[in-house]
Amino acid sequence: MKATSLYRSTCMIALVAAGMSAPAYAQDSIDQAGPETVPAGPVDDGPAPEPTMRGGLNEIVVTATRRATDLQTTPVAVSAVDTQLIQQSAPRDVGDLAAFVPNFSAATIANFNAASFAMRGVGQTSIIIYYEPPVAVLVDDFVMPSVQTQLLDTFDIEQVEVLRGPQGTLFGKNTTGGAVTIRTKRPEMNYVGAEAQVEVGSFGTFNMKGSANLPIGDIAALRLVAGYESSDGYYKNGACYGPVQGFVPSKFDGVEGCLDGETLGGTSVISARAKLLVQPSDRFEALIQYEFFRDDSDVVPSVNVNDEYTGTVPFLSDLLGTIRPNPNSNDPLDNAAYTGRNAGGLFLQKGQRIYVDGIYANLEFDADFGTFTSVSGYRFQRSRIPNSYAGATAVAPDGTYLSFFDASRDDDRKTWQQELRFASDFAGPFNFVAGGFYQKDKTSFCVPQLLGFLDLTNGPLPFGNWNDTIYTLCNAQNATSKAVFVEGTFEVTDRLSITAGGRYTWEDKTWFGRQQVFYEALNGGFDPSLPGQINTPLDANVFDYPAGVISVDGSWSEPTYRASISYEATDDLYIYGTYSHGFKGGGFNDQAGNFGAFGDDLDAFRVAAQPTNPETADSFEAGFKSEFLDNRARLNVTAFYVKYKDLQKQLNVPIIVNGQPNQLTTFVNAASAEVKGLEVEASANPFEGFTLRGVLGYQDGKYNRYESTGAGYDLATAPLDRAPKWQWTVNGTYEVPVTSEFDLTLNGSVAYVGRNLNTQAITDPDGNTYLNARTLVNASITLNQVDDKYYVRLIGQNLTDERYKVAIQNVAGLWQNAQYGPPRYFGVEVGFKFGENM
Repeated sequence: MKATSLYRSTCMIALVAAGMSAPAYAQDSIDQAGPETVPAGPVDDGPAPEPTMRGGLNEIVVTATRRATDLQTTPVAVSAVDTQLIQQSAPRDVGDLAAFVPNFSAATIANFNAASFAMRGVGQTSIIIYYEPPVAVLVDDFVMPSVQTQLLDTFDIEQVEVLRGPQGTLFGKNTTGGAVTIRTKRPEMNYVGAEAQVEVGSFGTFNMKGSANLPIGDIAALRLVAGYESSDGYYKNGACYGPVQGFVPSKFDGVEGCLDGETLGGTSVISARAKLLVQPSDRFEALIQYEFFRDDSDVVPSVNVNDEYTGTVPFLSDLLGTIRPNPNSNDPLDNAAYTGRNAGGLFLQKGQRIYVDGIYANLEFDADFGTFTSVSGYRFQRSRIPNSYAGATAVAPDGTYLSFFDASRDDDRKTWQQELRFASDFAGPFNFVAGGFYQKDKTSFCVPQLLGFLDLTNGPLPFGNWNDTIYTLCNAQNATSKAVFVEGTFEVTDRLSITAGGRYTWEDKTWFGRQQVFYEALNGGFDPSLPGQINTPLDANVFDYPAGVISVDGSWSEPTYRASISYEATDDLYIYGTYSHGFKGGGFNDQAGNFGAFGDDLDAFRVAAQPTNPETADSFEAGFKSEFLDNRARLNVTAFYVKYKDLQKQLNVPIIVNGQPNQLTTFVNAASAEVKGLEVEASANPFEGFTLRGVLGYQDGKYNRYESTGAGYDLATAPLDRAPKWQWTVNGTYEVPVTSEFDLTLNGSVAYVGRNLNTQAITDPDGNTYLNARTLVNASITLNQVDDKYYVRLIGQNLTDERYKVAIQNVAGLWQNAQYGPPRYFGVEVGFKFGENM
């Protein structure tokens, strides 16, 4: 089977700030004189020449202030991508790259190929569709609205930056943790060329990617990019069960055995972009893009890890006998459980289906006094994401699978965005960036569920088995975000600068929802013919079946701001300090109304469906950026302290429904916290051909307050979500000529991430789940023709074959399940490129 591409499109999260080779977008106006020669004007997105050198290490140009500035004289904590390092490390997904940015981590959300980014003590651990992540992702200045599609393929990436800390002034939506900004490769004028790469490797991996650049007269160029990724997966459907002990008579009573060992978790992804660049004059350009993405990967395999729970109260899935140890293998990758059922329109055998179509327009007009920029976009995303959540099942003698808890999260999401900004280019000491931002997002969402475990505890329904009867929860949201912003920099002297800026944001959201119902009750009564009219889960949406639907409004407005002071003490030492205030908008819970908890009391339901308030962050950071040994070494250090208020938390709360155990997901402002830490980025070029890079992240966080109804202990005693205390990476690259025609490049890295909490239990601290500490060793060997016309690369990842979790959750006393990173991988990649100027 094909499935689980950690949404193989890999969000090229910007890494290795302090010292990587300069990316291909370095400006030709930056010469060897040093930072003071970097232009202060707006960003030039045009094609770039080869990077320049200052002694040993290349300059790195970033746009973290919406201007092209040298990384070493930019007064914020930002890490920049190095395209050569990306190629050499052959990243499989963002998790392979996040190791290169201190105090930034990437995993997945349990049961989904969705991005779980974390930074400075806050992270995304929830799949709640209306939850706005604390770390934003922007692609060509368009804010990606969904964590399900924030992991982008690396092939077409030109520039990536990771900005740590609250982003409350210049970058799209407000965030409390940080932002990842990605710029894709642009068409090149008067140039015809093509490049391609093919990779084959372990788990039946086959990846093929290519691009072509075509000039259109003297004023336009077209770039076409396409990719296909596939694999067989590295999980086995081998979980064991039984003897099943139902509390009521059932066809599953007493059955036991193991699943068939089918390979699970394969990938099948097609992606493409078409980009048209029009430059009718030196002052105006338009970049128009169309995005096409089709992910038909398998369902994400789930591995039950009940045995890791150290508490005294057993899980229901253990009591019922739907889980038992596999006598043939203790490798978690051999013990996934998947039912493959299509009942009720869940279509597990179709796998996940995530489809995206988008069109975007970036316009720029260069006046004598500055640059006007317009960013417009429309994106339509359709997600169909079924799963056998519990990693538990049983197979009756007649071949029927028990859907202990099978469900699908299906949504249609339409997003419009418009941003206008002006970046001044005055001759004097003062320049600024100002503008306005607008985003509109409309989402329709349904979760159909098969709760087969209730046939074992409660017996069948009057009109059928729970194992075959859909119980669905549907809701929708319309949201708008509007903002105006300005940020200016005043050069007090040639070496001393002060920057200050602010943003004011207005957000409005309307949520529509009904309590969870059987398909037969969608019209408010009971009609046995209705299930036959529901062909797909979203056919049961709240607009086509309005019975019992309520609407709830939420509106917020908030100022955010940032101020910094920087001083160039010497030509090689830059010191800065920054204070910033950020916020993340309030949000609704897509699980409100689960299990019909409010009966006919719609007023009580409306109260329970109220949104969370925004969460806020106040951040203080100070650091220095330095170069020494004739620019052959670079050391950047940042110390920070962040105070969070009204943190939005998701909690799984055990409940009793009709006398039977179940669970409810709550979404509340529950906590305040503080985090302090240190971030170190270093690189050195001790001799020609050899580059050594290292990052070190340390963070120490704690809750000041954490309160929630139903808490069984002091929740504030738990560690912060997704906040490993230590993270470090050492990476080395050595390039040596082997003949007059070929170079050999050796690359290796060792990356460590400490143990960190992934999800928190509300009743018992023993139920807290953790991503285990891990140390991953990767390497590659590349033989390339000196003009880079073609190359062959051998790739080795997770060379020590470590088993490590990328997601885990405890579901309120019902079960505990996890997903794992790939085992040892070997692959071969072959690539070529050619082109000439016209």
